[in-house]
Amino acid sequence: MGSLSIWHWIVVIGVVLLLFGRGKISDLMGDVAQGIKAFKKGMADDDKPATPEKPIEPVRTIDQPPAPSAARTDVGSKVG
Repeated sequence: MGSLSIWHWIVVIGVVLLLFGRGKISDLMGDVAQGIKAFKKGMADDDKPATPEKPIEPVRTIDQPPAPSAARTDVGSKVG
């Protein structure tokens, strides 16, 4: 009673095939394979260093506009 013979396994496999059918089992195995591939891809992406592809540009600041000079003639001139 301790071990199962080959006939027990054949009956179990037959019952599983009758319940689920060949199509559902193959679809299930395909889904499992896709899940394993996605998991491996995710693990490989985590192992890559987090360096950006483009070099980081320094932060640009907004400079103060130059002080107005008395020599500007393009602003505020009125022709009489």
